[in-house]
Order: sequence, then C-alpha cells, then structure tokens
Amino acid sequence: MDKKDEKYMKEAIRQAKKAYALGEVPIGCVIVYQDKIIGRGYNRRTIDKNTLAHAELIAIKKASKKMDDWRLEECTMYVTLEPCQMCSGAIVQSRMTRVVVGCMNPKAGCAGSILNLLQMSEFNHQVELETGVLEEECSHMMKQFFKELREKKKKPKTVS
Repeated sequence: MDKKDEKYMKEAIRQAKKAYALGEVPIGCVIVYQDKIIGRGYNRRTIDKNTLAHAELIAIKKASKKMDDWRLEECTMYVTLEPCQMCSGAIVQSRMTRVVVGCMNPKAGCAGSILNLLQMSEFNHQVELETGVLEEECSHMMKQFFKELREKKKKPKTVS
C-alpha cells in the first residue's frame, strides 16, 4: 500500500470523525491535487436536511472552487466509504483521475459493490480505482456508529 494513500486516507478519516461527532453517518473525503488537499468534506445530510450533502459532493464543490474549474483532472479523491450512485456519477462528471476507497458498501456502493459507475466503458471518462486503503479503520468506524445508533433506539424515552 502506498504511504501517500494512507496519509490522505487518514485525512479523510479525520473528516469522517467530524460527521460522527455531529451524529451523522461517519463518511469523510479529501481531494488531492499535486500533493495538496484542495477539497474536504464530510457527510452532513441530516444537519443540512439535504440529500445532496454527501462528503464527496461537498469536497468536489470545494475543490472545483479552488481549481476555478469544474474539471478535476489529475486529482485523487480519498473517501472512507465506497461512493453511492449520485457521488459516483459526480466523480465521473468531474473528470477525477483516481478514487481511493476505504471500505466497500455492499448495500449502496457504485464503485464495484452493486455496480461500478466509475469504470463503465460506455461513459466518456473512466476513473482509476483503488479499494481497501485503511479498510479496517474505516469499516470499524461505520460499524461502531450503527451499533451506537441501534443502542440509542433501544433505550426507553425519558420524560423530563
């Protein structure tokens, strides 16, 4: 495993922990261009009450602003969880060169689990894909979050 991939995945994990602290599903993302982070994002769907507030889309928006272009050629995205269909579509549309994924998402992933939108030859752009970078850490954080959520739901509501 590439040391640089680990370094930037750790940054994505740091973003995911921000989501976790807010009670959001802990997904984090960073976008790197020429060894510099140009976009960061973490899941904010619940607090923003917005379907589009995924880590990847937030990071893409910031990176595009920084690059002053919608094209993110020669950029690499590091994301803790395999992107969904919406984010995978946005990644292809942005012309991102490479995506590095922490853990896969068998229920909603569109970078290989359900389908692979990043590498469909029918599209005019394909994305290099690397999976399983710091997989254990990314997977553990997701499992821990959902375990805590289930425990919270089991507790009886208290009236003050």
